[in-house]
Amino acid sequence: MSSHNSKEAASGVSLALIIGALGVVFGDIGTSPLYALKVSVEASGAKDASQIVHAVYGILSLITWALIIVVTLKYVFIIMRADNHGEGGIFALTALVSKDMQKESKYRWLVMIAGALGAALFFGDSMITPAISVLSAVEGLKVLSPDLETFIIPIALALITALFAVERFGTAVIGKVFGPIMVAWFLSLGLMGLAEVINTPAIYIALNPMMGIEFLVEHSGVAVAIFGAIVLSVTGGEALYADMGHFGRAPIQRAWFVVVFPCLLLNYFGQGALLIRDPAALDNPFFRLAPSWGLVPLLFLAAMATIIASQAVISGAFSIATQAVQLGFIPRLLIKHTSAEEIGQVYVSKVNIFLFIGVVLLVLSFKSSEHLASAYGVSVTGAMAIDTLLAGYFMIYIKGWNKLVFLPLFAGLFLLDSIFLGTNLFKFFEGGWLPVTVAGLLLFVMISWISGRERLLKARWKHALRLEDFLKTLDVSEPHRVAGTAIFMVPHGHIAPVSLLHNLKHNQVLHDRVILMHVETVNEPFVPDEQRLTIEHLPHNFHSVHVRHGYMEEPHVMRAVALLRAREFHFSLMEISFFVGKEKVVAKNTSSLLMAPFIYMHRTMQSATEYFKIPFEHAIEIGGLVEV
Repeated sequence: MSSHNSKEAASGVSLALIIGALGVVFGDIGTSPLYALKVSVEASGAKDASQIVHAVYGILSLITWALIIVVTLKYVFIIMRADNHGEGGIFALTALVSKDMQKESKYRWLVMIAGALGAALFFGDSMITPAISVLSAVEGLKVLSPDLETFIIPIALALITALFAVERFGTAVIGKVFGPIMVAWFLSLGLMGLAEVINTPAIYIALNPMMGIEFLVEHSGVAVAIFGAIVLSVTGGEALYADMGHFGRAPIQRAWFVVVFPCLLLNYFGQGALLIRDPAALDNPFFRLAPSWGLVPLLFLAAMATIIASQAVISGAFSIATQAVQLGFIPRLLIKHTSAEEIGQVYVSKVNIFLFIGVVLLVLSFKSSEHLASAYGVSVTGAMAIDTLLAGYFMIYIKGWNKLVFLPLFAGLFLLDSIFLGTNLFKFFEGGWLPVTVAGLLLFVMISWISGRERLLKARWKHALRLEDFLKTLDVSEPHRVAGTAIFMVPHGHIAPVSLLHNLKHNQVLHDRVILMHVETVNEPFVPDEQRLTIEHLPHNFHSVHVRHGYMEEPHVMRAVALLRAREFHFSLMEISFFVGKEKVVAKNTSSLLMAPFIYMHRTMQSATEYFKIPFEHAIEIGGLVEV
């Protein structure tokens, strides 16, 4: 169980955790009122005043029930119960579903591909969210003065550049102010909406779901466009599940019901009431809600809220990339931990550069949040559909929930996700191609790496010498032993490492103590220190050490060595030598579509010495050739 969850169990739900959740979890969905209602009404084709007024009631009804069904029912009540020792997100769900499946099972492969696709779609979302959020906030300048429109793109690019530039410093310090700012943001949303709703109480008839259904029937010709726009109101809903490990289930649920959900509804209904009173406000109903004296403060607060929302999504991308490395979905990357207290705060420079370039290109290409809305939605709805499928399987077939009740329920939720996804795919040529392309390329990279890694492991096994057989050869003729401890990093604890065989062949010596260390990432986010090591003592002063760490943890070998020293061996750090295999992989079939990128990634990825944080002065890398 994560530290947050254990605290929660011990002392209840603290106000600090709820405020923290507001600052990190709800940034994306909390900034949706900036554009969601406007884009949805325009998607209905409403032009004159009477059409806009009629559209407002139907659109509000659809937004309300989308928030109730997709976010409240699916994520808050159901999917957040599928936690992996307190952690949520697509990889936690993938690990839960695949945990009991055989490695050779075709179903396990399908689950892994689904997890990889969900992660790839998340990366597409991570590029679009900063672009659309920051643009929509800065576009409030047009309400202040139409002459300021020319400054929108430069200011948005400046904010985005600053956002990505400070990512390497981590959120440990600035994270403390995120919560209070988002509290102010949500209270402003609610109060602005309430002030307008009080003057137009009739707007509440839009709570009736039939109004939304009737509106869709009347506008069947543009129903696809309407659904594609409505989904903008629930983007960020998946973050409730993905960020569960940081705060725990209860604080996120409380924050949603007490603050976020009511404030979002009040603001949407306030915008609707304003449009009924003044249909001309459709140019920017969100900022038109503010009194003239509050427009500049609201612009500043909106910019802060969108930066926080963007930062949370970017940090989420770093976390997803880290988990993908740990679970073997992508090659090793240089990962920097930015906080000594919070293990989840990481920075991945390659991901940061990739996202920054993508966001800048999006802003320069689409130029407005309205145009970007066409690209938004595909990645989010695709990820939501995968969440529903995997969660449904886990709840019904692994946790044993009642099939008669939950099979129809999950089928209905998946049908709704499919409708949202299908309607967004209709926007493919208007910008929807972008997240699909990004997700497709990333999925190809992941599948190439996973399949190549499987072949590499099989190739190692094919030519491997069993450790048991190697130790028997030492019974017959033992080479010269030299002082010190040699630690060999091995992919499996029962085979003799190639680096050991090469060292023995060329140097004809063995160290007095030989430790074969196998590091494994398990399908759990964290592993307690008392369960981290398994030590097996073998003949000839050989020792097999199995080190486990969770997919949310940093694989720091020196911490394992410290545990070894405390528990079993009393050796000096100065007498340790780490032997690390450095393989050169070549392909049997050079025309293989998947093997070529795998070999390139294998040759250019971060070395095992750097990845396992082995001190360079103690590391010896020994090469070999492996054909896959």
